[in-house]
Amino acid sequence: MAQQANVGELLAMLDSPMLGVRDDVTAVFKENLNSDRGPMLVNTLVDYYLETSSQPALHILTTLQEPHDKHLLDRINEYVGKAATRLSILSLLGHVIRLQPSWKHKLSQAPLLPSLLKCLKMDTDVVVLTTGVLVLITMLPMIPQSGKQHLLDFFDIFGRLSSWCLKKPGHVAEVYLVHLHASVYALFHRLYGMYPCNFVSFLRSHYSMKENLETFEEVVKPMMEHVRIHPELVTGSKDHELDPRRWKRLETHDVVIECAKISLDPTEASYEDGYSVSHQISARFPHRSADVTTSPYADTQNSYGKKCLWVCYFYPLLHVSADVVKYARAATSDSEFPIDTADN
Repeated sequence: MAQQANVGELLAMLDSPMLGVRDDVTAVFKENLNSDRGPMLVNTLVDYYLETSSQPALHILTTLQEPHDKHLLDRINEYVGKAATRLSILSLLGHVIRLQPSWKHKLSQAPLLPSLLKCLKMDTDVVVLTTGVLVLITMLPMIPQSGKQHLLDFFDIFGRLSSWCLKKPGHVAEVYLVHLHASVYALFHRLYGMYPCNFVSFLRSHYSMKENLETFEEVVKPMMEHVRIHPELVTGSKDHELDPRRWKRLETHDVVIECAKISLDPTEASYEDGYSVSHQISARFPHRSADVTTSPYADTQNSYGKKCLWVCYFYPLLHVSADVVKYARAATSDSEFPIDTADN
């Protein structure tokens, strides 16, 4: 195949039904990316993916290496600022970070992070908010040091979306609010697991206000009943948990495991070897089950448990942005939830 073919011709062949052609075109794109350090090709691939949801284009974008990581994040950031493309571009971002790229540490300094946080503090589209929260949950263990700069933003987002779970805006379908509620539950776990002293301080301050008491009783308090007392609340401090030196010794998976250790949800706490939950529970309730009736939280008397049971199964997962939606579809009998969950 001639490598001089223009980009338009290559894109036309990228989704060819012939596997050999797709592989050849993908190889040409990767060769061009290795030799061309500019942003044009990455921008073209992002635009093409948004127009077509092309899986070959997605594969190329999720395997980009430096210096194209900056081009990708800049392009994503540009589209996050546009309402019409926000959901699709957040889905793309979710696919990228689920694979833990080698440049993941750069996310904390990229302009994209403040844009994501702004979206979660201002957007009113519940599907965009749910997708964005799942992206943030996945991202946080990769950039734990970002808490020093953005901690109040994280807490503001939790406070805002918790109240949404209670207010239930009339224009939003109930099934979407179920998904949002479960996503906020996962965010609670992540923030409590990573920044317990600061988070508990925020909860005490925010929910001591009269206008927030009902949200605390109906939404936040049930979440607190599903976690252990965090050891850092005894031995740590607000300053210590924001100290970059605390995080230097931990890899992403270490942070995820530390978050899971404080959970009282059996399937979550037993997700990794070494958790203090009996193997009998793990055997009785297999991970990633799509059968709601097999969940230890399928409590017909507990509406909170019914709404959030599927997130208990899948959090903390680095594939949370796809997995929780797949399970939510099974749990709610909703096959039309419009979040792209195609696997790479």
